Amino acid sequence: MNRRRRRPYAAATVTVACALAVLASPALTLRASAAPLPPPPPKKTLEEVRTEIEDLYRQAAAATDAYNLAEERTEQQSAEIVRLARMIEGGRKRIDTLKAQAGATARAQYRNGGIPDSAQLVLTGDPQLFLDTAGRLREGAKATTDLIAELTRAQAELDTYAKEAGDNWTKLEADRVKQAQAKKDINSKIDAAKKLEGELAAEERERLRRLEELARQRAQTKWLGSGILGELTDATTPEARKAIENALAQVGKPYVWGAEGPDSFDCSGLTQSAWAAAGTPIPRTSQEQWRLLPRVQPKEMRPGDLIVYYKDASHIGMYIGNGKMVHAPRPGRDVTVAGAGSMEILGIVRPS
Repeated sequence: MNRRRRRPYAAATVTVACALAVLASPALTLRASAAPLPPPPPKKTLEEVRTEIEDLYRQAAAATDAYNLAEERTEQQSAEIVRLARMIEGGRKRIDTLKAQAGATARAQYRNGGIPDSAQLVLTGDPQLFLDTAGRLREGAKATTDLIAELTRAQAELDTYAKEAGDNWTKLEADRVKQAQAKKDINSKIDAAKKLEGELAAEERERLRRLEELARQRAQTKWLGSGILGELTDATTPEARKAIENALAQVGKPYVWGAEGPDSFDCSGLTQSAWAAAGTPIPRTSQEQWRLLPRVQPKEMRPGDLIVYYKDASHIGMYIGNGKMVHAPRPGRDVTVAGAGSMEILGIVRPS
């Protein structure tokens, strides 16, 4: 009986021993001595944030150029498709007219018993009738030949118009895809830049703005230190003065990507609009303005010329004289006057 009462205590002893063995197991020992979590990455400095934001906005500007170019091409291709559609309609009407004329000729031959006029003339016994109508028959034969040639030419033109319309439609769809992708890229870059800036406290955002201005001032000072201003002239043309007046009238209006005015602008929309007001059409994007407009040497720059910035020609402004330019900087900023050398200069172009 005593042995039976001791059994529960023996079982409890075994259970405690097992628990102690588990607590002393290598796995738990390793877990207890595992390395601590790595420290969080160091917080970016405000200067690093500024550089990152600036780079994101530059990428957005490059995507904006791609968007604007695709938009311009889709407009041109749409207009060309409309023009070709009208040409196709006109060609079909012309073919219908020519077919009606050919049908009238065939019906006339049928009324003559299927014998051509020329054969009837050979069979006639009246020499005078032969002489009187020979010339008329030659003219008729030539008219029939011309009719067939005209019908063939009209059909060939119609086929060409149809092919061109198909090709333009294919290009239109391709550019619409590019436009949609560019818009997606623009929004993603701008959203990322806004997120970075939005994470800053109000005081840090103000310091960020001052850092941006300081970076511009340093670049401008370096540019002026090259002695460039002593080589430049403020003399310019009446057209350039009109373009400058128009650009300066936009100061204070917001930057909006893809905008051409009158209430907001992107950088190339501002320069294009200003020169259009002066009577000189120029390409839509900063990259196209750089590629297609005549280039001038830095020492020959004059007011009204366009300064292209960065290696990818992703930004552009208008030189207004005295070492300054007017431009639409980036999202979140307004059209403003700034130092002409406040950013990395790629080159200068002249609209007129």
